[in-house]
Amino acid sequence: MREEEIEKLRGVVRDCVSKHLYSSAIFFADKVAALTNDPADIYMQAQALFLGRHFRRAFHLLNASKIVLTDLRFRYLAAKCLEELNDWDQCLSMLNLPHHHTNNSLIYLDKDAAAAEINISSAICFLRAKAYEALENRAQARLWYIAAVKADPLCYEALECLIEKHMLTCDEEATLLSSLQFGPEDGWLSSFYSCLTKKYDKESVVEAKFKELEKESCISDSSDSSITQTLKANTDLLACKAEYYHQCGEYQKCFELTSVLLEKDPFHLKSTLVHLAAAMELGNSNELYLMACNLVKDYPQKALSWFAVGCYYYCIKKYDQSHRYFRKKKILIGFGVIHSKATNLDGTFPPAWIGYGNAYAAREEGDQAMSVYRTAARLFPGCHLPTLYIGMEYMRTHSFKLAEQFFMQAKTICPSDPLVYNELGVVAYHMKEYNKAALWFEKTLAHIPSPLSELWEPTVVNLAHAYRKLKMYHEAISRYEKALALSTRSVSTYAGLAYTYHLQDNFTAAITYYHKALWLKPDDQFCTEMLSVALVDECRRGVDPKIEFRRSEVFV
Repeated sequence: MREEEIEKLRGVVRDCVSKHLYSSAIFFADKVAALTNDPADIYMQAQALFLGRHFRRAFHLLNASKIVLTDLRFRYLAAKCLEELNDWDQCLSMLNLPHHHTNNSLIYLDKDAAAAEINISSAICFLRAKAYEALENRAQARLWYIAAVKADPLCYEALECLIEKHMLTCDEEATLLSSLQFGPEDGWLSSFYSCLTKKYDKESVVEAKFKELEKESCISDSSDSSITQTLKANTDLLACKAEYYHQCGEYQKCFELTSVLLEKDPFHLKSTLVHLAAAMELGNSNELYLMACNLVKDYPQKALSWFAVGCYYYCIKKYDQSHRYFRKKKILIGFGVIHSKATNLDGTFPPAWIGYGNAYAAREEGDQAMSVYRTAARLFPGCHLPTLYIGMEYMRTHSFKLAEQFFMQAKTICPSDPLVYNELGVVAYHMKEYNKAALWFEKTLAHIPSPLSELWEPTVVNLAHAYRKLKMYHEAISRYEKALALSTRSVSTYAGLAYTYHLQDNFTAAITYYHKALWLKPDDQFCTEMLSVALVDECRRGVDPKIEFRRSEVFV
């Protein structure tokens, strides 16, 4: 057969692959390889077998070739076959090449695409990481994921694994991104990666990242405005914004954005996860029910689907059913026999572990909750939430010193989350260290994006309580009034403000706010007793109520 006829057959193989006609590709590739015995044609045949899911046959073909010892492409494809066969130990053996065998000669199925491809070393590092993770050696997996991104910043999958599985702390993520060697034309990618990482920075910093990304898109090709428009409306970028809104506590804003995104792309799973979290915070059980039904129907083998079911039951306070479905996506934990459907699901899905622990905590089953949180802390060392929740469980049992230790660990992992500082303030307050408590509450408010939302009203009230304990009454009154501007239906705020006025002997103002607190909660024992005391104190002073009322107006 003439060379031009063989080249035509190679073209047929490539066309069959592009049209997903894998049996045809295998048939013609086999004939080409038999006629030429060329390594490139053998590789093409192995690729066709791999794409046709004939993994054993593809591995045998590659392993029988002597080139597998010297060519990285052959070894990588052989290792991919072993990955699909879940033979992880042999996969690692295939990838662990002696140094004298690392020949850089490359063979391509499509040689015209060579200039735009990802570094083979990066792909090998990524596959090594997946193998170590499958063998539950997460420390080695983390190192190889980092090596894969450093070898080629275009290896997005490695960075995605590091971020989604919380393998790095906030500082480690920032250090990794700063160390990547982007090409001059990849400035937009650097900005995009920075938007994917944890977003606990100041609001201005995060917003600047999004604007910088759009700006760099304009610079990359100023003659084509469609690029800017595409990136501005890009689902991944908007999902990052939604995630940021969720972290800021702007749940309604987050929910509205994810609703728009899911109308545009109903199967975008990252947007779906953020949408579920926002719906949970808003108590939107109807939306959770609909989402759970659709996900279980479309993705019965996805952890996210059963997480949605668990969220629904958690939202309607059926915690027993909730923790069952959170456990469904866990695969293991040692809490009894796991349902057979769960055995093939993702055991490294962070939201499921957190939800699983929270379901136990909601039922006040502290030991089970702590066990789940500890497992999550071990699996996801870059996520501070398990450590934070362990501290909350210790605080619930009044083990304040232990709680403080875990809160400090959470602060080390993520030093910019305001919730960590708030919990440190609460535990310091319980230990009667009011100066320290006030300091932590002030730091909490300093880390919250402005303006403050109603979500953070309890923190403002806690700061006011700390100031009152320190007898800084003017500062306390100022914070109580700020809290009332955020929420006018908080009994504790009115009670605290009334008690502060009472301590200042401003009985008229105290009586007014005791009444307001009792209007919201008529059976409040503290306010009822203190109102009686304030009325007696005012009568004993013998001061004209009109004069006292004017004095209180001037003071306020």
